[in-house]
Amino acid sequence: TIQTSDFTAVAGEGYFVNTTSQVLYVNLPVGVVGMEITIQDYAGTFATNKVILNANGSEKIQGSALEGRINTNNATAVLIYQDATKGWTSQDVTINLPPLTVDYLVVAGGASGGVHQGGGGGAGGLRTSYGSTSGGGSSAETSLSLATATNYTVTLGSGGAAVNGLGTRANDGSNSVFSTITSTGGGGGGTASLNSGNAYDGGSGGGGSGDQTTTGGSAVTSPVIQGYAGGNGISGQSGNRSAAGGGGASAAGGNATLGNGGNGGNGLSVSITGSSVTYAGGGGGSANNNGGNGGTGGGGTGSTGTTGQTDGSVNTGGGGGGNTSDTSGVYSGAGGSGVVILRYPNTYTVTIGAGLTGSTTTDGSDKVTTFTAGTGTITFS
Repeated sequence: TIQTSDFTAVAGEGYFVNTTSQVLYVNLPVGVVGMEITIQDYAGTFATNKVILNANGSEKIQGSALEGRINTNNATAVLIYQDATKGWTSQDVTINLPPLTVDYLVVAGGASGGVHQGGGGGAGGLRTSYGSTSGGGSSAETSLSLATATNYTVTLGSGGAAVNGLGTRANDGSNSVFSTITSTGGGGGGTASLNSGNAYDGGSGGGGSGDQTTTGGSAVTSPVIQGYAGGNGISGQSGNRSAAGGGGASAAGGNATLGNGGNGGNGLSVSITGSSVTYAGGGGGSANNNGGNGGTGGGGTGSTGTTGQTDGSVNTGGGGGGNTSDTSGVYSGAGGSGVVILRYPNTYTVTIGAGLTGSTTTDGSDKVTTFTAGTGTITFS
């Protein structure tokens, strides 16, 4: 009898199987060591419509608990039951792996804060497909459907280096990349006398300086929104000039008030690793009386007077805190480096190429690979 619909095989029997019209499922019987089942491609169509094999209960196929498949035209597959470890095996059977669907979190490097009444650095842009929300209040992006044995680029964006001295521009953060996903580095904090004291655009914008009434940098909108704008600085008597906070992934940087620096915008909590972690907080603005706090997610604190500024945290994309001083040797806070995190089915393995630093853990039925430094390529198998 030619089999044209799903059926349950019997040990010791052979079957002509016609998949011209559809994929066909075969349920395998309880295994007995040494028993055989033969499946032959009647119409030469297994490559178009494959045969999918389901083991009995917790038994194995090719040593795996996953489905097997026969997808070679004109195959004559002889399945032999070896034992409980290997189960049913055949040179014509491969494991029917799930689709290689990869979720990602890509955070760029945060910017440094400004000097000379400096604003807080903007956080690195944040893009993610995991959860419901991405940077800038946008909806989470679409997961990537990838292929095995294919090179995919990963680049970790560095944080903007700290700056010092009169008339020195804050450094933007660097972009982070995974495959087709690029997150934009944070925008530098404003510095008195440069760019009219205004801050710079980035994944999240930097905070305006306290030189005069200044504006914060904007968050980029291309290719997508990734964060929020920085806050506005405020002018006043020399002792009351105050700079604004840099923008974060989930909130704008705080505006300055007389004598008080604006707080950095808060970052976004993402649970792609299996635990909730907050990334991409903006840096706090500097002030004579009270420097602004860094935003949650690695934002650095702005200085009070000439001290107290801190860097953005490593691998968060946090912006650095601003500094009030224009004295050589007194630095602003540096931006924190970015991070790339991938989540994918645990039936796959990632190979990390030279130049990248990364590690892999397992969470439920998924693997999670976190990259913390470098640039290079990866492949899945």
